[in-house]
Amino acid sequence: MKNNKKLTKFILFIAAIIIIAATKSDIYRQIRESQGTINNVYRHLITHYVDDIDLEKFTKLSIDNMLSDLDPYTVYLVKDQRKGLDMLTKGKYSGVGIQIGKRDNQLTVISPMENSPAKRAGIVSGDLILKIDGRDTDNLSMDDAAKLIRGRKGTQIILTIDRFGYDEWIEFTLTREDIAVQDVSYSGMIDETTGYIRLVRFSKNSAIEMDKALTNLLSNNMSSLILDLRDNPGGLLKSAVSILDLFIDKGELLVWTEGKTKQSHRKYFSKNDPIVPRSIQIAVLINRGSASASEIVAGVMQDLDRGVVVGRQSFGKGLVQTIYNLDKDKSLKVTTAKYYIPSGRLIQKPGYLPDGLLANSTKSADTLFETTGGRRVDGGGGITPDHVIAMDPATPILSASWRRGLFFTYVQKHKHLYDSFGDVVSDTTLMDQFEDFVYSNDLDILLKGESTYLDTRETLMEMDSSSVSVQGAIDLLDRYFEEKAITQFDREKEKLCNAITKQFAEHFQGKKGRLKISSETDKDMIKALSILQDPFVYKEVFIPQ
Repeated sequence: MKNNKKLTKFILFIAAIIIIAATKSDIYRQIRESQGTINNVYRHLITHYVDDIDLEKFTKLSIDNMLSDLDPYTVYLVKDQRKGLDMLTKGKYSGVGIQIGKRDNQLTVISPMENSPAKRAGIVSGDLILKIDGRDTDNLSMDDAAKLIRGRKGTQIILTIDRFGYDEWIEFTLTREDIAVQDVSYSGMIDETTGYIRLVRFSKNSAIEMDKALTNLLSNNMSSLILDLRDNPGGLLKSAVSILDLFIDKGELLVWTEGKTKQSHRKYFSKNDPIVPRSIQIAVLINRGSASASEIVAGVMQDLDRGVVVGRQSFGKGLVQTIYNLDKDKSLKVTTAKYYIPSGRLIQKPGYLPDGLLANSTKSADTLFETTGGRRVDGGGGITPDHVIAMDPATPILSASWRRGLFFTYVQKHKHLYDSFGDVVSDTTLMDQFEDFVYSNDLDILLKGESTYLDTRETLMEMDSSSVSVQGAIDLLDRYFEEKAITQFDREKEKLCNAITKQFAEHFQGKKGRLKISSETDKDMIKALSILQDPFVYKEVFIPQ
């Protein structure tokens, strides 16, 4: 009888191997047939097409088109496109150490990094970059400018600068160096008990920087922490896991991935005792710009009832990519798995693939899950905060001023008028001067409903411009929008004052000064502080309803 059982098990084992082998053989056959078709089409096109075709460009175009119907993260990368990956995986790049931006459509130095070639040479915040190695920057995109400024370590670059208050342009000859990527853009104490960390990406350096920032805050008697992940697009999964290891008890399952291959099935656990005691209260800030690794950290903190999440629904990117190097210049980044957090939630929002492209129909996913403490949390895409803070509606002058970089530009042009931030705060004419500055810049400001009205106005004029009734209605509405425009600055004055004050605070007091103003005006920050400063309110978040 025992021999029969052994024989049965052996037969089943052999049968399983045969089935798996047959399945793989069938897949390989389909791949060979599909590849043969693609090769034949490519060969006939190149051989017989009426015009000569640039093979390198045509190959890239063909691959891009092949990938276009898949998720947006599966992409073919060549040469310079791989540098962004190097910044994440190596934690550094070769350049001169400046953060650049567009201000009033001009390429501008936002800030030079400490101990960088740019900082040591004397480049300062607000400098306008007119030329890069003699090439005009007028029509350069931000990406193109960044590519020109970066380069091989040890090579030189010449930046031509226009600086406010100087009659002539200044030329800086800089030697490129390895620049360490800074993921923690700021950390410090907001008040006597509350620490704050702003994390802007997840690269190779993130966990090291977070460890250092947390150790420093804990030495300052921090009893609560705000971790700001707003507009953090993510990065390396391993960095997110390493950062969670600083907060979560040893042995906890943090995240796992599932895909088609055996290699894509992985579970990640916290490996060490956390450096942040359980007694430290935590608030995590997220918004629609928080994606991927940011959502892992926020979601795990929520699922394990380790922190309260504040802000707005996150982006919803729960797909894991693997880089396959095709040669020294080309790579293929492929989505190979999906990641799940402790409650079982898949963060990826649905609809990333066309329905008809899937070989098998997928079952509808669960949308309700529970934290370790029994609280209900939503699935179905992204992280829903424990406290959702509604965004203020966009206002026309504020929006236009941000688009044109007027707050930054105003401070750079007027900072010489003040000796300290206290002088700015006590200047009763500040907003009158800023109003004049705003209107002198010929902003394209449209009031609410004005765009729709202008379209309707044009249509009515085309239909019957001679009609007295039509002209009367148009005159009436024109006067309405003119009157609203005259008083619009006053209606936005408080928001505009907050924005310009934050910019001056950063100039005179650094990021710490800006953070202090933000803690008094930023709705997410205000809510987080109100929760953290009341232990009963904080604990109530984690009680199942």
